[in-house]
Amino acid sequence: MKKRFPYHILVFLFPACFIYTLFMIFPLFDTIRISLFTQNLMGENMDNSSNIRAFIGLRNYYDLFTNENWSWHFWNALKNNTYFFLLHVSIQTPIGLLIAAFLSSKDLKFKHTYRTLIFLPAMMSIVIVGYLFNLILSNLWGIPQTILGVVGLEHLYQPWLGLKGPALITISLISIWQFVGIPMMLFYAALLNIPDEILDAAKIDGSGPMTTFWFVKFPLILPTVGLMVILTYVGNYNAFDLIFAMKSLYAGPEYSTDLMGTFFYRTFFGFQMQLGNPTMGATVASTTFGIILLGVLIYLFAFQQRVTRYQY
Repeated sequence: MKKRFPYHILVFLFPACFIYTLFMIFPLFDTIRISLFTQNLMGENMDNSSNIRAFIGLRNYYDLFTNENWSWHFWNALKNNTYFFLLHVSIQTPIGLLIAAFLSSKDLKFKHTYRTLIFLPAMMSIVIVGYLFNLILSNLWGIPQTILGVVGLEHLYQPWLGLKGPALITISLISIWQFVGIPMMLFYAALLNIPDEILDAAKIDGSGPMTTFWFVKFPLILPTVGLMVILTYVGNYNAFDLIFAMKSLYAGPEYSTDLMGTFFYRTFFGFQMQLGNPTMGATVASTTFGIILLGVLIYLFAFQQRVTRYQY
């Protein structure tokens, strides 16, 4: 007898699929559609037809990459965003892994307290963190110059948020401090999931703590490391709120902290005397989506399919 298809599954899936399509899939394709049109800054017709927007194909993308009115800001934001991501993946991920390795030690006391304290900043509002560090690093009442003065290193103090070079590094370090608890928790859970039998066998074979970690534990949690890297990649290329809270939409000084998120907001909605351009803003958003999609595809086909997954 042929088994009937379980139609009740469709009933349970429909609400989630409908909401996801309405608020994710439809806006995504509509954004790509809008990026294929153009309009002038006054909203007037570009071709004197009955529609406000005129279809121009990929011309917006060409202007975004090559037109001097858009290209400098785009390539500058993309460069800053790539640097922002590289700082996170090269500092936040190793630190999270190191903390997780210490917390997974059976001999460590108060590990639950340490874990809570490290993860606590990740639950704070990014806007509050931004304003808080603006006060901490202020030239008028900030504390770094006081701390450096106590140890006789006051000459090393600089207005880090006001200099083109250190500004993005400073904001990146603030972001790393706030969210280092997320990779720590992922790595911690992966390390706890390793069976004790494997670790006991390595210990019997004469493996020390460092050797056990690098040659036994680390290969077993390598899929989690790859997952953390791609999550960091997606999150960093969608970053907006910390830059907005600390440097406003101008992303100063001189756009040295400008990311794809702030560039998109200024382009789409406008800012102060700058008028918004929805079609070009949609082009920036679609380009950002393409960059994120490219990174995810590289992860799926160049890393995830090659990494060895162990069943235990």
